[in-house]
Amino acid sequence: MIELVSAPDCIGCDKCVDVCPTDVFDRTSSGVPVIARQSDCQTCFMCEAYCPTDALYVHPQSTPLETADVIENDHIGRYREKIGWGKGRAPGSLTAVGPEVPRPVTT
Repeated sequence: MIELVSAPDCIGCDKCVDVCPTDVFDRTSSGVPVIARQSDCQTCFMCEAYCPTDALYVHPQSTPLETADVIENDHIGRYREKIGWGKGRAPGSLTAVGPEVPRPVTT
């Protein structure tokens, strides 16, 4: 189940929003998508696989983690690496947080 969107790592590309088959995410004006319907997540890992910056974490269990559970940084993006898509974000890359990232206009 989708557990985390890491705002500092997100570049606001919305690929997770676009590839999610159950519409779990909502777009935001900040560029960082929010997990709006976690219970709809089918644990398909599509969002984590397509995230170019490894900003998402999908837990293999199909139930939400307890709030006391801690997600270690080395778990974030591990699915993408396991399927051979590598680590995405290079140091110094732009992020979605901040005024320097223009949001694409959609009609």
